[in-house]
Amino acid sequence: MAAIFPVSSQEKHEKTKPSTKSITLRISKFNPGKDHATTFLEFPVSYEKWTTVLDAILEVKNYHDHSIGVRYSCRQAMCGSCGMIINGKPKLACFTKISELDSDVVTVEPMNNFPLIRDLVVGFERMFSTHKRIKPYIIREDSEISSGAKEFLQTPEDVEKYIQFSGCIKCGLCNSACPTMAVDSTFIGPQGLAQAYRYIADNRDQGKDERLRIIDERHGIWGCHFAGSCSQVCPKGVDPAMGIQLLRGYLLGYRK
Repeated sequence: MAAIFPVSSQEKHEKTKPSTKSITLRISKFNPGKDHATTFLEFPVSYEKWTTVLDAILEVKNYHDHSIGVRYSCRQAMCGSCGMIINGKPKLACFTKISELDSDVVTVEPMNNFPLIRDLVVGFERMFSTHKRIKPYIIREDSEISSGAKEFLQTPEDVEKYIQFSGCIKCGLCNSACPTMAVDSTFIGPQGLAQAYRYIADNRDQGKDERLRIIDERHGIWGCHFAGSCSQVCPKGVDPAMGIQLLRGYLLGYRK
């Protein structure tokens, strides 16, 4: 029979004590209104296995430099507010744990392909404008509510055609990763194109021809070089690259 040895209170404490580690957080600082060049401020930050990059940024902002500009809201990867470049890749700061980066230095920068407002905050006007341009809503001749209006029922198969693309939270990570967005200031972008497919694939919608006319040009769907980087960075698995290819099927006559 195996011997049983009592565990001391000190040993229990050692087993339950958090294993705190630290990293160097490098934060990009630039104010277009007064600065001439980007600088990086470095701060030592302690973290646990659950600490996110946003947690680290807010700790620095609260206790070291109140002037750091950062946008955030829900902290649950739902609002899309805290998109930024983290160690060279577009990510949501609230969804990225420091422990998962496997690096002693974490560098945060504003997203590419967006106008910089200050530090880590960029402007979303272009993305919202192109999103609005593709008419992101159900278009129907009988859309007005009347006394005879009733629910439009869909089968699970109907919903499956578009449900993946309805998960977009408009965080802008796909547009930030897109190489075409960097060279074409009028390109609709993967976010807008993926949402065009979301509504075209919805059998309740009757605006397919109208949307296809909007995107059927060189600054629309034909501007995409299919790098696939947009899908790699999407935190919600929307897969804009696939949506764009499926849209091309409609324009080339492979899909009806």
